[in-house]
Amino acid sequence: MFKKILVANRGEIACRVFRTAKAMGIGTVAVFSDADRDALHVTMADEAVHIGPSASAESYLVIDKIIDACKQTGADAVHPGYGFLSENKTFCEALDAAGIAFIGPGVVAIESMGDKITSKLIAEKAGVNTIPGYTDVVKDAEHAVEISNGIGYPVMLKASAGGGGKGMRVAWNEEECRDGFERATNEARSSFGDDRVFIEKFIQEPRHIEIQVMADSHGNAIYLGERECSIQRRHQKVIEEAPSPFLTPEVRKAMGEQAIALAKAVDYKSAGTVEFIADANMNFYFLEMNTRLQVEHPVTELVTGQDLVELMIRVAAGEKLPLTQDEVKLNGWAIETRVYAEDPFRNFMPSIGRLVRYSPPTGEGVRVDTGVYEGGEVSMFYDPMIAKLITYGKDREEATGRMVDALDAYYIRGVSHNISFLNALMMHPRFVAGKLTTNFIAEEYPDGFSPDLVPQDDPAICVIAAAVINKKFRDRCANISGQLPSHEYRPSNDWIVMTDNGEANFSVSVDTTVTPVIARTEGKEYLVDTDWKLGEPLFKATINGKPVCIQVDRDGWLFKMFHRGAEKEVYVVTPQTAELSQHMPIKEPPDLSKFLISPMPGLLVKLNVKVGDEVKAGEELAVIEAMKMENSLRAISDGVVKAVTAEAGDSLMVDQPIVEFE
Repeated sequence: MFKKILVANRGEIACRVFRTAKAMGIGTVAVFSDADRDALHVTMADEAVHIGPSASAESYLVIDKIIDACKQTGADAVHPGYGFLSENKTFCEALDAAGIAFIGPGVVAIESMGDKITSKLIAEKAGVNTIPGYTDVVKDAEHAVEISNGIGYPVMLKASAGGGGKGMRVAWNEEECRDGFERATNEARSSFGDDRVFIEKFIQEPRHIEIQVMADSHGNAIYLGERECSIQRRHQKVIEEAPSPFLTPEVRKAMGEQAIALAKAVDYKSAGTVEFIADANMNFYFLEMNTRLQVEHPVTELVTGQDLVELMIRVAAGEKLPLTQDEVKLNGWAIETRVYAEDPFRNFMPSIGRLVRYSPPTGEGVRVDTGVYEGGEVSMFYDPMIAKLITYGKDREEATGRMVDALDAYYIRGVSHNISFLNALMMHPRFVAGKLTTNFIAEEYPDGFSPDLVPQDDPAICVIAAAVINKKFRDRCANISGQLPSHEYRPSNDWIVMTDNGEANFSVSVDTTVTPVIARTEGKEYLVDTDWKLGEPLFKATINGKPVCIQVDRDGWLFKMFHRGAEKEVYVVTPQTAELSQHMPIKEPPDLSKFLISPMPGLLVKLNVKVGDEVKAGEELAVIEAMKMENSLRAISDGVVKAVTAEAGDSLMVDQPIVEFE
């Protein structure tokens, strides 16, 4: 067995590998860039080596620096995690030349499966179902149109060396095909240094289902069930679960056997994932094989009881797999949500900054894989993932319920995050019914996400909670000299709770002298049993016998409430104040229609206009790259450029002006 493992990665996956290595009694080594000097994975490791500047191209992607770190620390094996160098054959060859073991598959498997064109040809030869398409390299945009017309729209343009949703575009006509080819090649070149693109038929009403495989160097290979990964946004997975609510045992077996056939065709050794796309009739087709550990591997671990990282380490050390296919059992249900530093109310733009408050959920069946901590920073240099939240239950209903509760209790402040969106997805009737496709988000939220779209079992729950919290604050203030205005020294039991910018008002009476607290509104009585303390960010209570957990941020009479995917601003005021507020003028937001502003932090890679240019609605004005994804900014109306306040190569902040129009 290895004596010391270096993880050539960062964040939550580095922490994840370290946990298993430590449990196995193996020494651990972290590598870190300038931006990660104080990162959690650095503090978790037994040793840590600085490998360069913050940009990954100058640190985590530099093979020589990883090899040098191994030599400095005496690490005899490297686990690559995912991303960065995890599927880089040159890295594997360099490790082999240095006498250092690679905890992953061999070079042949990485090289053949890393190229989508080659992998599809191998899959076809191995008897694996494949999607109709053009498996050679597309020469240019016109060639792409010619091929697509032959296949029939819609088509998918995909980077040959791609992954993680980068270098992928769906085209429904010739114009989108030309534009998609340019975007896909640019993203592929930026992300992978390889701009080759191929085209295949786009399957409608698709489900994304993947099979986890594990193989050793003794000829043994098994599959460990499937993962349903259909909930995606821009080809990036958002929610994963195991098993799939869609597959029958017969289809699962057929998929698993084809996955094993492909693994054996490339002499696979280690953990890997064979991804399929399935249509509504359970016809399934090979997409790609990821020759590494997947982000969503925890759901497989929970339903199989296997530590995939441990299996990878043991296989890399030359051991045989400890179980056969007949011994693989699927028990219970697991769901994973990806918690990102992004703003779902601003088209999911990445958010960077310090985690001022960070309190992950705990409890039965709850697992949090993270690489951050309170006071740490989400950097602009890397993927904005904060954590993976995983819940387990005896069935899908229990796993879903635990996920909803865990998301309610996940308290993050300092950066924007997508927890409200995740909870809205979990509560959506279509998700609850298991009627999933990769188009789910686009179909259910065609105009973007808004908290108004989140159904609430009882909208009064947040109203009652705010009133009770307000009353507890007022009761305390009444006993402290000078904390309340003179006319409020005797705290009232009667309050007006204003929601939806004052459009909805609730008269609420609260009696905190009894246990449980009694609150009345709209002719209905609520019994609120809670031991909540003033200042706690989570209001945990039982309201009319039902447990609730509401995130609360208080600013005077204003309460920001977060519950079950909904976000509400609630004012709790006296009846007199509520009456006077009706006469207050509404402040109009500033007019930004004459500006092109950056919707996200990122790099301005292209600016297509200059002062004096006339632009037409729909014309591309600029391209911003954020997290290695290109985002095209287009004119919303005709106009003339008055001023340009940024130039290509600039790093932009959120809402930074780029162009001003006359």
